[in-house]
Amino acid sequence: MSGSEHHKGNKISRFSWFLLVSSAAIAYKLLPSHVSDGIFPLLLPGRTFDHPGCPQVPALFPETHAGLDATLDHLFATDGFKLEAYKQLGGAIRIRTESYDDFLPVGQDDRWNVFQDFHQYLETSFPLIYQRLDVNVVNTYGLVFHWQGSDQRLKPVLFAAHQDVVPVDPITVSQWTHPPYSGHFDGTWIWGRGSADDKADLISQMIMVDQLLKNGFTPQRTIVLAFGIDEEASGLEGAGKLAVYLEEKYGTGGFAMLLDEGEGYGKNAEDSLIFAVPGIAEKGYLDVRIEVSSAGGHSSDPPEHTSIGLLSMLVVELEKNTHRPVLQRSGTGFANAQCSVLYDPRYPPALRALAKKALHSDQALEQFMRALISFDKMFGVLFKTTQAVDLISGGVKINALPEVAAAVVNHRIAEHSSSKEVQQHITELVVPIAQEFNLTVNAFRDQLKFGDEGAVVLEDAFYSALEPSPVSPIHLKGPYGVLSGTIKATLQSSARYKASGVVVSPSLGLGNTDTRFYWNLTQHIYRYSHRGDLDDLYNGLHTVDEAVRGESLIEQIRFFTKLVLNLDESRDL
Repeated sequence: MSGSEHHKGNKISRFSWFLLVSSAAIAYKLLPSHVSDGIFPLLLPGRTFDHPGCPQVPALFPETHAGLDATLDHLFATDGFKLEAYKQLGGAIRIRTESYDDFLPVGQDDRWNVFQDFHQYLETSFPLIYQRLDVNVVNTYGLVFHWQGSDQRLKPVLFAAHQDVVPVDPITVSQWTHPPYSGHFDGTWIWGRGSADDKADLISQMIMVDQLLKNGFTPQRTIVLAFGIDEEASGLEGAGKLAVYLEEKYGTGGFAMLLDEGEGYGKNAEDSLIFAVPGIAEKGYLDVRIEVSSAGGHSSDPPEHTSIGLLSMLVVELEKNTHRPVLQRSGTGFANAQCSVLYDPRYPPALRALAKKALHSDQALEQFMRALISFDKMFGVLFKTTQAVDLISGGVKINALPEVAAAVVNHRIAEHSSSKEVQQHITELVVPIAQEFNLTVNAFRDQLKFGDEGAVVLEDAFYSALEPSPVSPIHLKGPYGVLSGTIKATLQSSARYKASGVVVSPSLGLGNTDTRFYWNLTQHIYRYSHRGDLDDLYNGLHTVDEAVRGESLIEQIRFFTKLVLNLDESRDL
């Protein structure tokens, strides 16, 4: 997952996973008729439900391929297979495929060359894949593996991952338990940058294909793997180019389903529910630069407000007037809240009752929103566009008046809003202050002149504006149902399983993945990494001591294997 300051989404704290453990589906029969637009008509009655507010499917095991599934499950449980898988991930970690925000385009920056080493490693580790699949290189280092199915009437499925990793800060190397590019397996954990983000996904996909080939599997449905190279930076050289290639080759809407990295299933609970949280949508993104310019001069003869002082007023005004939370019955946030309240024992009976009233009462809906935010402020993050003043600069010398001061405000745009609405919100807050102090305003290329004592410029800081993503369908007969059933089957058949049950709950991503480039390929885009976010990661992502539990890599391989077999059998896609 991405983590740069620009177009990329910072990692969500693994300790807030339960706030994303919620369904984006409200049972169709419970909804008032005026809410039956958007994603909700996709939820039809007559399905299997664990609770009327959170439609569920049962565990889905391969049937036609049951024998192959059992054979591979037995193989995956052997010590020899596990150690080889750990070795393959460790080798991938040892190749420092770091991506940087200041990368020049491929061909103009020697730092890209390390990806060729990674390609050689993959070809050496998985020779059968390179012999049997159609392997295409896009923009020198992007990879696409095409496994042709026998039935060309079936739309292909696309599995995505990224080859690159976040750079390791040199000053932190001594803080690592094991060197950050060691790929060391200590008997429990596989250590190193990229172990979790995202080489475990990539290597488990490759191992899955390799083992299916070795066991004689021939897919009916074409399978495609696509691996980007700069997800942790702009994504433009990797997924940006891959998306063009894939759309040209397979057509707009040419895939039945796309699965990329995402949140997992919280933790491997004991005697309680496991919540799996595949993402069905992502917030939008906008960085706004606010620049104030005013006359310079000697500090001994200052004006009433310098450019820094004026900028400070604007920042204060922004933070006094944050975006309002909005809870819409047709939105993902409402469904999230409903499912959280229904399943999580933390919530009191009174809030459960309010949740039911909110289905049809506007007054209760407003009360429900306020009660949720009061109960846990993270709900406010889910329900609104967030803003954070993250960068600020101004002044060059203590005895010189600053002629320019600037700040950059990061926004994660709620699904009910847009980048245009964010721009309008900021402009409306800036204009009164500009008028008061006789400043000209250039608001996103619209010039408003209120005086000549200075100027305010509002602009897209990094030209990286992104609208909120489309919301992927979650009807239970279709790709989402296959995904949900496979998640349950993989968990419930695992040797680690000690839970009382599994709830699969669609979630809203607060950051962005490579999927932002793939919207034209399919409407069925899901973001999910099959592991416990809290107990299969040693210390989170993008930080010191990144490590993934070895057993979780095996579970990822099991998951991808069952998913491919289930998708191959399904005719509902």
